[in-house]
Amino acid sequence: MIRGAIAGQILQQAQAAGQINSSEIDLSQTGDHFQTLFLDDRAAVFQNAYPAVARVGEDGYELRSAEVRLLPATALSSKTNDGFKPKAGVFDSLIDSFCAREHGHFYEPHDLEGDRVEPFGGFYSKTGNIYHSHPVSKRLLTRVGINRRRATAQEEILYSIEVLNEIQGKKHPQPMVYKGAILIENDALAEQLHQFIAHNSDQFRLGGSTSRGLGKVVIATAIQDLANPSGLIKQRIDSFNQKLAERWQWWHIFNEGIANLLINRTFFTIDLQSDAILSEQWRRTMVISEEMLREFADIEDPTLELHSAYSSYDYRSGWNAAWGLQRDVELVTKMGGVYLFSTQQPTVWYEKLADLELRGVGDQISEGFGQVRICDEFHQIVRENPV
Repeated sequence: MIRGAIAGQILQQAQAAGQINSSEIDLSQTGDHFQTLFLDDRAAVFQNAYPAVARVGEDGYELRSAEVRLLPATALSSKTNDGFKPKAGVFDSLIDSFCAREHGHFYEPHDLEGDRVEPFGGFYSKTGNIYHSHPVSKRLLTRVGINRRRATAQEEILYSIEVLNEIQGKKHPQPMVYKGAILIENDALAEQLHQFIAHNSDQFRLGGSTSRGLGKVVIATAIQDLANPSGLIKQRIDSFNQKLAERWQWWHIFNEGIANLLINRTFFTIDLQSDAILSEQWRRTMVISEEMLREFADIEDPTLELHSAYSSYDYRSGWNAAWGLQRDVELVTKMGGVYLFSTQQPTVWYEKLADLELRGVGDQISEGFGQVRICDEFHQIVRENPV
């Protein structure tokens, strides 16, 4: 939606200035900058914008400058008292589940109080050792259809629209803010887009029913240089493997005769930070296979192995403002999905995984699909030390 709103505003201003024909808009001919931003093979990546307002206490909300993260599908919390501390706490089950399975045991965890746990999702941020949830509140707007002939309410036409609230909290309202990023390889073009958004910051509308007054936003931007963080990726992978080796030794007492699968292998995870459109041999899939990952990274590594996959599916559609047509309904893999891989050639993967974290995986990555994070630190939060 962000990508469509910005592209629509550029086309609207170009049309008003007479640079394009209003009767027939050829997107490939509206200018080199437009084509570079939206149509090239290495077009700008419009990432999702996630809620930046954290819940503090029962009805307290604060805008946080810390990075907004997405909980992986392997995160668990108490069924009766779910949430970050001071509630029962949240922990991750990926490492323990893998170790238990490889040692021939079922893994059916519970919290420290012995209560049942269930998957716990959503957005969060971390300040020091304190974790905060970033909820999004909604409400329903009930509307009635109007008879155009009599200009009165039409019988049997009553409908409701679900909308995102513009504020969070009741006692101390906090304006709702979402944070995202647009990744552009051309520095000069990034500066020009930054100036364009700044000059039109209050002209954008997102979502449906914009003609009824909904979806008005103000977009504020800042330019930040992003180097290829292959060193950070290596640190995260090393830290993940250190924790995996530690937990493997804990589980090894239940089956000391089993061979150590961690020897000469380096493990890493692919964590979906947004919905992904994945295809294998022209068919939609919910799993990133070894062959697919080798193709995404352009690496021939016969030692690559997929050990675990946690994913589910949903359907996505929408409206293409540029073409004035309904988008095709796509089968997507839902955000939060986790894939555990291992390899015997880790050095060839660091830079490629860093590039995947910047660009994404699958189809339509320029529209925000397929954002990933390599070895999310939350996988190291174990049951004994929930947060």
